[in-house]
Amino acid sequence: MSDPISSSSHYGASRLQYRESASIIRKTVLTNGLRVVTEEVPNIHSVSIGVWIDVGSRDEDTRNNGIAHFLEHAVFKGTIHRRGAEIARSLESIGGYLNAFTGKEHTCFYARVMDEYTPLAVDVLADLVLFPAFPVRGVEKERLVILEELKDVEDTPDDVIFDYFERNLYQPYPLSFPVIGNAENVASFSRNGLLSFVDRHYTAGNMVVAAAGKVNHEKFIDLVEKKFRSARLGKAKRRRSQMNYHRVDHSEYVKPISQAHVCLGRITEGIKSPYRYPLIVLNTILGDGMSSRLYQKIREKRGVAYSIYSFINLLADTGSFGIYLETDKRNVKTSMDLIRRELSALRVKPVSTKEIGRAKAQMKGNILLGLEGMSNRMMRLGTNELYFGYVPSLESLIRELDAVTPEKLHRLACRIFKDKEFSTVVIQPA
Repeated sequence: MSDPISSSSHYGASRLQYRESASIIRKTVLTNGLRVVTEEVPNIHSVSIGVWIDVGSRDEDTRNNGIAHFLEHAVFKGTIHRRGAEIARSLESIGGYLNAFTGKEHTCFYARVMDEYTPLAVDVLADLVLFPAFPVRGVEKERLVILEELKDVEDTPDDVIFDYFERNLYQPYPLSFPVIGNAENVASFSRNGLLSFVDRHYTAGNMVVAAAGKVNHEKFIDLVEKKFRSARLGKAKRRRSQMNYHRVDHSEYVKPISQAHVCLGRITEGIKSPYRYPLIVLNTILGDGMSSRLYQKIREKRGVAYSIYSFINLLADTGSFGIYLETDKRNVKTSMDLIRRELSALRVKPVSTKEIGRAKAQMKGNILLGLEGMSNRMMRLGTNELYFGYVPSLESLIRELDAVTPEKLHRLACRIFKDKEFSTVVIQPA
């Protein structure tokens, strides 16, 4: 890991210089197959710990879509060793926090505590992951909560539009499923179904325990070995469907809202693609932040959108690029024409070295600022271990960014910014 010691003011060079810091990243694979990755950071008095399970909505089918998310909620209702209220108080009572999330490909249970409470945090996380009880009354209450969450998502156009967008891109594959599932499935999930899902996916070979902050690797390994010795052996047997096609779809919805919401974009390659870093730089230039082309041209210069940005979502073997826009319904066509103009400009004329330099400096600064937080460092450890089997050095990441040239960006823009290959979702006011 590295820290910046100086930066060049010449944007064309776009270089930051680095020195090695005292943080140490180490990895151990336990005899049961569980991977443990730690980053010891000096002068920090807290530790962020995450238990990552390599399963998400992508590993579901039409009948059980939403079960990974439902399970992530339901484990907090009680374990073999703790009741729901005890779980809630376990870390909050000592000033820490405990939470979880589910994504397309991963589920994570995480905690942050002062370093002296590391043993307690590991114990609570292991209890949640290895010994969920799924008490019937608790599961029924959580079912009602998730059904309300589903309604809330549908009532939030700047949230649900991304579910619609991914459905357009990925149908009929499981990646098209919303992580939260649907009301019919949520109403049908049983305790036995949850236990079966845990038995299949929550296995030692399918897990990574990551910790960042004031953490001694050897001592942490001892803790994890003790608390996770009951982890089910093996790795989940599954076959994730490969994305080997490009789908284009256009859909429009009407809701009782006051602003129009638009999302357009396409499938891209995945996180291991050689185009990963050019795509990240291109996204920064086009629509990431107030200095981006889309923000400056469409919001600041023309004033026809309240919110506009571009985004990328890179997964194991596929990904997506998109643009989101919120505007008055009278400005939808104008805004989309302006977006197409900006995409065309990137195909016609290569980005200048100066503009690329500014984007690289922005990205490097964001990366380094993000590493100020232990939770971000823990997330970096967990996701990189799951996707790559190791944690790339910060220096290698910077080298990859610096290797992005105007020519690489131009070739990529010409290849992916084709209007006829974009899917579009519009949510119009009633």
